[in-house]
Amino acid sequence: MKPAGRFVGSILKDLKAQTKVGTNLLEIDDFVRQRIESRKGAESCYVDYAPDFGTGPFTHYICTSVNDAVLHGMPYDYSLKDGDLLTLDLAISVDGWVGDSAISFVVGNAIDPEDLRLIKCTEDALAAGIAQAQPGNRLGDVSQAIGDVARSQGYPVNLEFGGHGVGHVMHGDPFVMNDGKAHHGYKLRPGLVIAIEPWFLKTTDEIYQDPRDGWTLRSSDGSRGAHSEHTIAITDDGPQILTVRE
Repeated sequence: MKPAGRFVGSILKDLKAQTKVGTNLLEIDDFVRQRIESRKGAESCYVDYAPDFGTGPFTHYICTSVNDAVLHGMPYDYSLKDGDLLTLDLAISVDGWVGDSAISFVVGNAIDPEDLRLIKCTEDALAAGIAQAQPGNRLGDVSQAIGDVARSQGYPVNLEFGGHGVGHVMHGDPFVMNDGKAHHGYKLRPGLVIAIEPWFLKTTDEIYQDPRDGWTLRSSDGSRGAHSEHTIAITDDGPQILTVRE
């Protein structure tokens, strides 16, 4: 699964470096399309994906969530403004194996320190969750580690959406909640691959589905959100990040 993970990581790294004020979300989507088409054996996990948590098939190559949008953001004709908080979530299959990862960052120079604090909280929670993904531990250890970081920073946690198993498909068992109880749940064994993905909103844990596209999930109170994700493998030597951004 390493080739898929590295490919996803490299695209996210490139997108973060080149995204600026004025970049259109559809340009980002087209960049990902071109990268996928140029890679032998690569296929989008999003195009025509139609799970029960969306309305109809997803029609783009990447999720682009801006400001109060935090998950499943459907790209549309929008040019990014100075200070926008952007989340990019990307899953690609390479030779039948999936890599899934997400990053959040602020576009331009009008940076609100509270946005950076929120982003860092998701990154710290991701690191804490990965650290607990040891063989012999349980999913609850990963989930509680994530939730502990959120609580320590004063952010509420939504349990409707979280991490998941990854393999030949993007979303599989087990479900990895962003809060939980240590020493409970599925036992982690070498060979298991999961996506760990903390996402938090500034002042609420309530979300709604944008009726305009039937996919984008937004905060109920208009507050901003951030999201960090890596695909990791449980190994005898501990967790191994597959979606590195080298």
